[in-house]
Amino acid sequence: MSDTIISLRSISKRYGAVLALDDVSAEIVRGEFFSLLGPSGCGKTTLLRAIAGFEEPDAGVLQIDGQNMAEVPANRRPTNMVFQSYAIFPHLSVGENVAFGLRRRGLSRAETARKVGAALEMVGLAGLEARASHALSGGQRQRGALARALILEPKVLLLDEPLSALDKKMRNQMQEELRRLQRHGGITFILRTHDQEEALIMSDRIAVMFDGRIAQIATPQTLYRRPSTRRVADFIGSMNFVPARVVSEQGAAYELEVTGFGRAPISHEQAPEGVSGRNGVVGIRPETLTILFGAEAAGPHVVTGVVDDLVYYGDMTYYDVRLPGHEEALRISMRNTAGRRVLERGAEARVAWSPETFVYFP
Repeated sequence: MSDTIISLRSISKRYGAVLALDDVSAEIVRGEFFSLLGPSGCGKTTLLRAIAGFEEPDAGVLQIDGQNMAEVPANRRPTNMVFQSYAIFPHLSVGENVAFGLRRRGLSRAETARKVGAALEMVGLAGLEARASHALSGGQRQRGALARALILEPKVLLLDEPLSALDKKMRNQMQEELRRLQRHGGITFILRTHDQEEALIMSDRIAVMFDGRIAQIATPQTLYRRPSTRRVADFIGSMNFVPARVVSEQGAAYELEVTGFGRAPISHEQAPEGVSGRNGVVGIRPETLTILFGAEAAGPHVVTGVVDDLVYYGDMTYYDVRLPGHEEALRISMRNTAGRRVLERGAEARVAWSPETFVYFP
């Protein structure tokens, strides 16, 4: 049996003059948590709806578990969707909501009750079968919607930004709960989200989309540490971009001259788009730069700048440090450990850096 549960080959979809999906190809693995991530209008909603069967592609082949989905309606596909609005029926009890999709299966009342009980227990709502659905909290309604989708045992569960209406604390709890459910059930989850942190926390792999195309598919770690293009690097998390030029190429490494830092050797892997020209930028994550305090030992790569501004978050302080020769201040994140003071504006800052964390874009 193939490990691929969903195969997308050259999928395109147009709405009038708007090309919503432009030659999209991807393979989604059975049992993985896969996320579609991108800004509004990038095509992730259209792609999710195409997989669900709510939209018919204009071109390309979409297969689920080896079967071509051309002209297969949504209710005949081995998928189920949890919507952003939950779509809970207010006039039905929690148990009746969860059992709704079982009506056409001809199950006995006892078997239906057993399945409903098991589904509610899975999502942490055991014993609430008789409760009115309108009496549930937002988090409980979301769990009820999940139970209603999971009770049908789909091969693929499609999640249409189901956590966006929750407050931050409940959202964090449900992110962990969804991940636990996915691992426990072994169902393939596909999440549509514009929240980078949510995608990084929950996913096995992420497809980053822009302008109807997939820019990169990779694990969260690879996307964050080795983005394939400057646009992906700029979209995922926070990134400093510093002017740089290629001085030389020796074997499997480039020698760069980076503004404010000096010479920096990098591997070919750190230049995903190659060099293609002699001038470009280096991407540097804020947490890969370290401000040295007091007598902290300096490694081989240290530059001195001035604190231009700072934002204190309690556990973290984000510094904007201006280096000689570099017009824009660099964002540096530092954890506020016991005994570590917070620098003031205008203070001198010794900044340690490592060329292994740089990514070069021409």
